[in-house]
Amino acid sequence: MNYIKKALILLLVVSANTGFAQSGSYDKLGMQAMMKGDYKGAVAQLEKADSKTPNNPSVLKMLGYSYFQCGNFESSIETYSRLITVKPSDYSAYYYRGKARQNVANDPKESLNQMRDTFYLSAIKDFSKAIEINGEEDTQLLQNRGLAYKDYAIYKSYKIKKRVDKDACIVLFNNSITDFQKVLTVQPLRKDIISLIDYVKAQIASLK
Repeated sequence: MNYIKKALILLLVVSANTGFAQSGSYDKLGMQAMMKGDYKGAVAQLEKADSKTPNNPSVLKMLGYSYFQCGNFESSIETYSRLITVKPSDYSAYYYRGKARQNVANDPKESLNQMRDTFYLSAIKDFSKAIEINGEEDTQLLQNRGLAYKDYAIYKSYKIKKRVDKDACIVLFNNSITDFQKVLTVQPLRKDIISLIDYVKAQIASLK
């Protein structure tokens, strides 16, 4: 379990405990389901809690995370957007909304195919906001933004028609490398990151 997931689960437990008196037992049952890994069950309970006490930050955080774990990325995005409205300083909300948006962009439904650019750009913006709030020492945030830049560049490379399109892809790939190199500054032995940098450099070379 990575640091962000551990921290989020801990925060969910602490913040949820403070809201039980308002939301009744639904959020408690939802949290218990989450701790067991039963995210579908958690969604069922947390949707009831959300209906009873709309805009409760602890409920929204648990619900957004449970939607994400269920692969319901569109509902996760919507829920995290509501959480950000209520609690704009919560970096984990931007992080998971960014991951959800990136997942939609990488595997879009046919009806969303024309919106892939928007989802990629929004994901990058979310990761950037999370980094702004939590700092560049958080390698998980940097890694995910680097992956988003990489994925977006690959998507854009399939649509190259002019030199300006190629140059735009190279900029995105270079942004990806920059983020991965920042990860290596903190964690120099990350072979997976070194491999990603080599892969991105090969993609750049193929465009020249």
